[in-house]
Amino acid sequence: MSNRAENSFPYSPRGPCAALAANFYCTGLCNRVGEVFPLLAAPGPGQLLLANFLLGPVRIKRTPQEEAMNRELIEKLSVITKEEQELLSGRGEIDRTLYTEQSQLIIDSRKMLESGKLIRIRPHTRFVHFPRHRHNYVEVIYMCQGQTTHIVDNNEVVLEEGELLFLNQNAVQEILPAGREDIAVNFIILPEFFDTTFRMMGEDENILRDFLVDCLRQEGSYGRYLHFKVADVLPVQNLVENMVWTLLNNQPSKRSINQFTMGLLLLQLVHHTDRLGAGEGDCDRQLVFQVLRYIDEHYRDGQLSQLAASLGRDVPWLSRAIKQLSGRTYKELLQTKRLNQAAFLLQTTKLPVTDICAAVGYDNTSYFHRIFRQHYDMSPREYRLRVP
Repeated sequence: MSNRAENSFPYSPRGPCAALAANFYCTGLCNRVGEVFPLLAAPGPGQLLLANFLLGPVRIKRTPQEEAMNRELIEKLSVITKEEQELLSGRGEIDRTLYTEQSQLIIDSRKMLESGKLIRIRPHTRFVHFPRHRHNYVEVIYMCQGQTTHIVDNNEVVLEEGELLFLNQNAVQEILPAGREDIAVNFIILPEFFDTTFRMMGEDENILRDFLVDCLRQEGSYGRYLHFKVADVLPVQNLVENMVWTLLNNQPSKRSINQFTMGLLLLQLVHHTDRLGAGEGDCDRQLVFQVLRYIDEHYRDGQLSQLAASLGRDVPWLSRAIKQLSGRTYKELLQTKRLNQAAFLLQTTKLPVTDICAAVGYDNTSYFHRIFRQHYDMSPREYRLRVP
C-alpha cells in the first residue's frame, strides 16, 4: 500500500501514443497469459482489459478510488489481534503452539492454513521478537506501512513500505519487534499454488522462475530469499493490493483470481530484477544477478568484455566465475536468452525469420537456423506454425 508508487512506464502518460505504447508493452504478457486464460489474450476487449489491468498505471499517481482502497486495507490490517493483545498485556514471547507442534521452531502450514487451502494472508504479528525459525511453505511478506527488520540467513533485511520479501522453505529467519504503525501482511503459500504461475511464465529462463522452482525442490542455487525494492512500481503495488483485498474480503473464485494475479505479479517482477537485493554479504549471488540482468538488457550486442569492464573485472576471471556460479558459460547464457527471445517473436509477431534473426543479435541466418533447431528440435518456421 505504498503511497510512493509512481508511474515507471517510459512513455508520456497522455494521448494516443501512450495507449499504443502500453498496448505494445503488454503484448508479450497478454500472449503469455493467453496460454492459461485464452479469453483475456484474444484481440479486442479481452486484451484491452488485460492491458488496462497491467498498465492502468499509465498515469502519474493513484486515483481517489485506489487511495480509498488503500486506506480501507490499512484500517483492516491495523486492528489489534488477540495474539497481539496478549503481548501488549505482558506476554513476553510468541505462543509457539500457534505456529508448530514440533520442538524446533518450524512454522507449520497446517497451523496456518485451513485444510484444502493453498494460500492465506495474515497480518504480521507486532510487538514481539520472533526467534530464528523456518517455514514448511513459501512465505511472501509485503510491507504496507512503516518497516520491519528481518535477519535472513544471517543477513539483515530492512523491509520498507511497498517492498516484497520472498522466502523459500530453507530460509532461516528472525524478526525484530515491530511497532503499532508497522503494518505488514504475510502470504502463506503452498508450493503447488504456483502451478498456474509457472504456466503463465512459460519456459523463459529468469531469476525469479529459477527461485520458485528452487522453492519447490527445497534447493537454493540462487539463494533462499529475494528482496524486491519496488515501492515506486505502480503495477506491482496494484497487483499486490488486489490479492490482499481479494483474500481479506473472501471473494468467490479467489483461488483462480489470486493464481492469475500472482502470475501477473511475477511477470512484472521479472522486469525489475534491478530492484532486487539478495543478501548484502553474498557477492556470488549479486554477481549472478548482475550478469543475468546485463544479458537480459543487452542480449542483442552485449559483449563479455563490456560486462567485465562495467564490473571492474578482467575477462578471464569473470568468464570462470560465471561458469562456476551458473554452471554455464557466458556464451551459453547469451544464446539461451537470444533463442528465447526469437521464439517469443515467432509466437507474437509476423516478422520474417531473417528479421527476427537480426533482431536477436545474429547476422548469420544459417547459423541461427542450426542452433534454433538444436535447441527446440524444430526449425523456426515449424515453431511458428505449431502455435494456434
